[in-house]
Amino acid sequence: MAEGVDLKAQMNQLIRGYWTTQAIFVAAELRIADLLADGPKHPDELGRQAGVKGDMLYRVLRALASIGIFAEDDEGRFMLTPLADTLRGDSGQRAYARLHGHELYQSWAKLLDAVRSGEAGFVEAFGIPIFEYFSKNPDRGAVFDKAMTGHHGPEADPMLEAYDFSRFKDLVDVGGGNGSLLIAILKRHPQMRGVLFDLPRVVERAGPGIESAGLSERCRLVGGSFLEAVPGGGDAYLLRHVLHDWRDEDAAVILRHCRNAMQPSGKVLVVEIVVPAGNDPSF
Repeated sequence: MAEGVDLKAQMNQLIRGYWTTQAIFVAAELRIADLLADGPKHPDELGRQAGVKGDMLYRVLRALASIGIFAEDDEGRFMLTPLADTLRGDSGQRAYARLHGHELYQSWAKLLDAVRSGEAGFVEAFGIPIFEYFSKNPDRGAVFDKAMTGHHGPEADPMLEAYDFSRFKDLVDVGGGNGSLLIAILKRHPQMRGVLFDLPRVVERAGPGIESAGLSERCRLVGGSFLEAVPGGGDAYLLRHVLHDWRDEDAAVILRHCRNAMQPSGKVLVVEIVVPAGNDPSF
């Protein structure tokens, strides 16, 4: 009997996982961590500063404190914890919470529809593909860019250590987003030139970052769709976390365009998360 109760409790915890996602989203959207940077505060004060109801915010903060995000003291005030501190400022972690609590949350709510129709959950929720949506909504696109940089940014150094990019002279970063990885590669290899290729509005947002890195002379920004063509002449074409977003037929088109555009001895470099066989969690 006890075993059955434990299993039910475990299942209930999994079923209610969306509570955590939305509670973190609220804290990130309201910048609660920033409001607590100068010390503990009562929920009523936080509510006034954030423009929300203090009694409702109190319940959200209690839920978050139960999992180590914020802590409540004996006077009913809340304070930062190391986990909550990751949500301060305009960090990639805060952007990641804002992305998952808004667009991706609504997309996952359409999972059953997606399973039935074969269409992406994002399209079911918003009516257009994800990258078209972020292109048409630049403010949200900026949140997406920052979230991806924060999430995948730590990969750059291990990639540079694990793979020898020095053999290449012209690297095309296909679907390179804000260019953070290409910037890291070009800084490590001063003999190399780069092309950042993505949707026009994406590369437009990436321009200031390329310029501030001092790479304007060595890095071209090219806008377009890799489903139609990619810039020619590169001896390496980098696809980092791109192919998994597309159906197999579209992924084949992207790879074919890279193959047709590259130099005869060129290479396609694919960086993806590969889930191994078995039942152990890996992502």
